[in-house]
Amino acid sequence: MESDVTVTAETTTSFLAPFWALLDSMAGTIWAILHPVLIAMDPLCGPVGVFSLFFSNGVLACGDTGWGDDVASGFYVTASLAICTLPLGLVIGFFIALAKQSDEPFLRSAGDIYTTIFRGLPELLTLFIIYFGLPLILELALSPFGRTEPVSINPFVAGMVAIGVVFSAYCSEVLQSAFKAIPHGQYEGGDALGLHRGQTMRLVIIPQLIRIALPGLGNLWMTLLKDTALVSAIGLPDILRQAGIAAKVTKQAFFFYGLACILFLLLAILSSFIFSWIETKARRAEVRH
Repeated sequence: MESDVTVTAETTTSFLAPFWALLDSMAGTIWAILHPVLIAMDPLCGPVGVFSLFFSNGVLACGDTGWGDDVASGFYVTASLAICTLPLGLVIGFFIALAKQSDEPFLRSAGDIYTTIFRGLPELLTLFIIYFGLPLILELALSPFGRTEPVSINPFVAGMVAIGVVFSAYCSEVLQSAFKAIPHGQYEGGDALGLHRGQTMRLVIIPQLIRIALPGLGNLWMTLLKDTALVSAIGLPDILRQAGIAAKVTKQAFFFYGLACILFLLLAILSSFIFSWIETKARRAEVRH
């Protein structure tokens, strides 16, 4: 599997040029180190990859003779998008959940409006609004500073933001329910021990919050995995898009879309094992305490 990593940045101020050059150099160095390792460990098109071992003479052959590299790259794009979106959605969802149980009416209203919007809009429409609408907003915001060039957003970033805000809206509801399940005496106990609210949240509340919210977050993660397929609509070469291109060229639609189903199911099964392991560790930690 061959991949190209390019870091580009445009800026109207020359003092940022060294920063972008350093960032580009660091990214290139890291990729030069990791690329051989990733190729060797590739479970699909690596030396001992599934496609390399069992489909070397068919349409899934890796290299120029088949579609193995393309499907494998789509698999990694999907997995990377889901993994990058998860922390973004969790962080936003956590703060939205805090806002919704705040004593400030403004924060509660803002949290309710946020969740209503992003739970009510179709995910695909949210993706289109961010991918096509956010550049227009950025252009208007930068125009007073003399920036006249058109602004574009990378499809990966647009997909991560769009899926992340939708995930965060649902995540905030799960976390809010988990917050309500924690007795208020836990906060009072932290005050009695001389902990300020930040320490109480970090040492007392969040460990319980994670344990209570894990089943709901696991379900949301499965939904997030499926939602990553939407990014094919804006040109990101994920599993679905790569399978669709291969199906059109080879006229083997059922085979490639069936393969896409298998790859999504593999991600779901692996995720189920990971979440089951985390839940088991959380229950054991609860028993010890």
